[in-house]
Amino acid sequence: MIVDERMAAFIDSLDKGNTPFLDEIEKFALETQVPIIRKSMQSLLKFILAYAKPKKILEVGTAIGFSALLMSEYAPKGCHITTIEKYEKRIPVARENFRRAGKEADITLIEGDATEVLKSLEGTYDIIFMDAAKGQYINFLPDIMRLLPHGGLLISDNVLQDGDIIESRFAVTRRNRTIHARMREYLYELKHNLGLETVILPVGDGVTLSTKL
Repeated sequence: MIVDERMAAFIDSLDKGNTPFLDEIEKFALETQVPIIRKSMQSLLKFILAYAKPKKILEVGTAIGFSALLMSEYAPKGCHITTIEKYEKRIPVARENFRRAGKEADITLIEGDATEVLKSLEGTYDIIFMDAAKGQYINFLPDIMRLLPHGGLLISDNVLQDGDIIESRFAVTRRNRTIHARMREYLYELKHNLGLETVILPVGDGVTLSTKL
């Protein structure tokens, strides 16, 4: 835990909750060990959506569609979400969840590797939500910058790696060292890129909010 567990539990206990269908998907995800955004991240997203009132959102990393559905539920009417997923086993589950929610017209799911899909996208998105392979964030960034308009918001989830980000690379397991190094590089780039203003928040597993200057 990045934030004290008791404090996190107290804050989460104050949340007014989601729709029954979102609760159902969240329960399924927890039971089947599919990673989805944590309660604190859900609250932050809902606040941002209410404040920013986006018309177009790009999500990198669909999983089974929970966060896309949450954003579609709490974004202003008419907001369209484009989401990218490459894991073949989760794609049909996400599509079925979108169908059951009646959101097929509001959410476009693109199948494929985000590295290639991002290069093919045109136009801009008011909000871009990064929640995919953590070691790839730094590789996605050039196309993300191209797709983000001035004043647009980039949200990157799971950037503090349950606190491991502050450890020496030799203190993390060998299989996680590449991700550890790339995430440190990503955070440094977000904070030092002259085209961005970024804040790093200890929400959930760590989140960055970056606006394009």
